Order: sequence, then C-alpha cells, then structure tokens
Amino acid sequence: MIEARGLTKRFGDKLAVDQLTFTVEPGRITGFLGPNGAGKTTTMRLILGLDRPNQGTVTVHGKEFSQLAYPMHEVGALLDAKAVHGGRSAYNHLLCLAQTNGLPKRRVGEVLELVGLTEVAKKRSKGFSLGMGQRLGIAAALLGDPAILMFDEPVNGLDPEGILWIRNLMKALAAEGRTIFVSSHLMSEMENTADHLLVIGRGRLIADCSVAEFIERNSVQSVRVRTPQTDLLVKVVLEAGGMTMPSGNGTVMVQGMPVDRIGDLAFEHQIRLHELAPAQASLEEAFMELTADSVEFRAQVSGSPDVPASDQVQKTGVA
Repeated sequence: MIEARGLTKRFGDKLAVDQLTFTVEPGRITGFLGPNGAGKTTTMRLILGLDRPNQGTVTVHGKEFSQLAYPMHEVGALLDAKAVHGGRSAYNHLLCLAQTNGLPKRRVGEVLELVGLTEVAKKRSKGFSLGMGQRLGIAAALLGDPAILMFDEPVNGLDPEGILWIRNLMKALAAEGRTIFVSSHLMSEMENTADHLLVIGRGRLIADCSVAEFIERNSVQSVRVRTPQTDLLVKVVLEAGGMTMPSGNGTVMVQGMPVDRIGDLAFEHQIRLHELAPAQASLEEAFMELTADSVEFRAQVSGSPDVPASDQVQKTGVA
C-alpha cells in the first residue's frame, strides 16, 4: 500500500505537487493520470525517495522509502527505461542489481524469461530497441518479486503483442494481491487496464474513483438511435426537451433523455427504430473534459489563435 498525506513539492517558484492526499490499494491496478506538467513523475519520485517533499508525507507499507531495509523486495519501479549502462548486457545489468540488493542469481534468468529477453540476454543494451529497453526496465522492476510495482509509461515503445503482454502481466500481479501503480498518457490503454484512477492537474488531486465512475461523472451521457425516420425522431425529441446531434447513416445521438424515454416516444409516434443503445463515453473524452482547465501546455490550431485546440477538435467532430 502507498499512502500520501498532504504531499507538497516546490522547485523554486514552481509548485509541482500541491497537498496531494491519496491511497494506492493492493489487489488492483491504479492508473495515475494528468496532463503534461501535472506532477505525476514528481509524485512517483517522492514515493521512491528520489526527491524530498517540502511538506507532507508519503509511505510504503507504513514506512518512508528510505527506511525500507530491502527496497527491491518491497517496491519495483520503472521510471526511465533508458537508465541503463549501454555497455552492459541485459544479463549483467540485472545481475549487478541482484548482487547489490541481496537477491539470488537465479532470479536474473527468471525475469529475463518472463519479459521475453532470454535470447538477447548477453547482448549489450545500447543496441536494444525502445521496446526491448522497456522490457529490460520491467525485468528490473520485477527482480525483487516486490509487493508494490510502479510503472511510468510502461507500454512506451512496445508493439501490440508487447502491450497485451504487459497489460495481462499487470492484471495477473494485481490478482495476486500486489499494489500496481501505473502512470500513462494512453487513455485507451488505461481504460482497458486500470481498475481505479487518480487524476491530478497542476499538482492537485482532481479525481479519485473507479474508471466507470470517472467516465460517468465527467462526460455527457448519450443515446445512439438509428432510424429511417430521422427527421421525425429529431422533431419529437426536441419537443420533449431532449437534444440531438446527427451522426450520419440514419443515426442520431440524443442527450438529456434516458433510453426508455426515447423508446416510449418512438412507440407513441410510430417511429421505426433499428438501433437504440446508450453510447458509452470513452475515458479519453471524460479525461479531456475534466482536465481542460489544468492543461499547462496547449497547442493552437493554425488560423484560430484564440480558440484552444481541444475546443476546435470538439467543434470539428460535431460538424
């Protein structure tokens, strides 16, 4: 378990982490989300004792990281897959970590096999692809067979097979009762992987809930209706107080009205329906909605300097 209480970190005038309080529970995958510059990496560094907080505390199994007698037995972390001496082979890199942390030599071969690097174990890591380097970093995190695993962008550089592998690995580790804390910018991957979310913006906690709750709270719920009588359906829905948006191919998106109410209206007005289903918003859509005011670095769309890029995309999508 990881517990943060009032965690605060400044770098000069920059407030990177602002009074963060949260708990990362064992037995589930907790996704750690936020825009660039939100303070995610700083928070993970504070957990691992790589930075010291100005205020507040963060503990691992009730202790500060620096107080852990055998850190790699307690916590495995991947923050920077490139933090490897390029002249060392994958095997020697892991062997060095094992020897300096009192881990058995056999564990090196076990984790190399687990991450699929056995065949290149004796090759120098400087010749590794980005994905291979990522697998080596994951192997290092797993070396001590820790109860807590922290990953920063774990799928970076992995091919589709590798992404599926790390996703299933994290789920299997969580099912064993381990604490899995993973930061990523890939919303689709987090939607498929995480059980719980911690979302921060400008250093402050702005959401702490399940993935389903997060999407429900931070997105407009819509209903997808497909009918050969779109004009009549739109007229009926608008008169009943709903909102509609054409979606093409005889499909209309209805907002502000539940599925059963739309079905009743269609029946009352003899409108034939070919499809009537809730349209689940994606995690990405909900994330963009919640963090719109927390984005520190925002690109502009050419020709429209006064309109945020996210707003322009939304308008384009509607059109």
